[in-house]
Amino acid sequence: MAVLPGLKEIESAARLIYQTMPATPQYSWPLINARAGAEVWVKHENHTPVGAFKIRGGIVYMDWLRRERPEVKTVVSATKGNHGQSIAYAGTRQGFHVVIVVPFGNSLEKNRAMRALGAELIEHGEDFQAASDHAAALAAEHGWHRVPSYHPLLVTGVATGALEMLSACPALETVYVPVGMGSGISGMIAARNALELPTKVVGVVSSLAPAYALSFAAGRVIEHPTATLIADGVACRKPDPLALEVGRTGIDRIVEVDDSEVEAAMRAYFADTHNVAEGAGAIGLAALLKDRATGGDRVGTVLSGGNVDSAVFARVLGKS
Repeated sequence: MAVLPGLKEIESAARLIYQTMPATPQYSWPLINARAGAEVWVKHENHTPVGAFKIRGGIVYMDWLRRERPEVKTVVSATKGNHGQSIAYAGTRQGFHVVIVVPFGNSLEKNRAMRALGAELIEHGEDFQAASDHAAALAAEHGWHRVPSYHPLLVTGVATGALEMLSACPALETVYVPVGMGSGISGMIAARNALELPTKVVGVVSSLAPAYALSFAAGRVIEHPTATLIADGVACRKPDPLALEVGRTGIDRIVEVDDSEVEAAMRAYFADTHNVAEGAGAIGLAALLKDRATGGDRVGTVLSGGNVDSAVFARVLGKS
């Protein structure tokens, strides 16, 4: 059974994280507000040391692993980029050899960033799930510690960002959160519950990576191929059962957006705030704009990451 962290656990994780990085800002941008026809608060997780929210979970997980499993020398995980940067950043600082598996055709700049952070990179498989299966096989073969993509400690870490946002912003009616493997939205639910707020948490997925939405509707894990060409950070083929359990009890509803809507949101962020958002980082805004009639007058979203390849971002901006 999935158990979410409480307020004391999240606050303790925040104290640990703030030894490495400061809290990220949350702003209400006038041009975004005008575009949405509402008061919109954006949580800028693109302002972390790795440009994405995942670093918070990595710091908490690697601190626990170093204290509780001192015999571990090598850790291995799979990623499309931001989780891998998080594990590389936090793992190398704790003295671990970090091995990251990515699928073929992964973001060149995310790959380069993971190597710069000290990770050994292995390319395997055609999508994230194939890379994840290979990471598990490597862990079993070599006796390495397998870092999952979803874990209560990762949730506790990323919940610190949600706690910052919900504590700092005026009471939000609705907050739109990207859903990949589920740690981000689980962290938002945990913070919302810990603060005893009535804020509705809406999950956002790509219509071209609908596995979590299908699983949410069915009440069980359903696999589905991914085809999104822009929102790689939410390209989940097989949801985590614990993440789905949390979502089923804490998410108000799921909104699906297509690649063109995501690209429009990327352009909106740049035009209205001059922030760079990767596809998965902009998908919450895409849903907020699509859902404006039902979201409310004061809403929020998480710009969860800004790690988009230069050529991809140039192409997206060139469509405006």
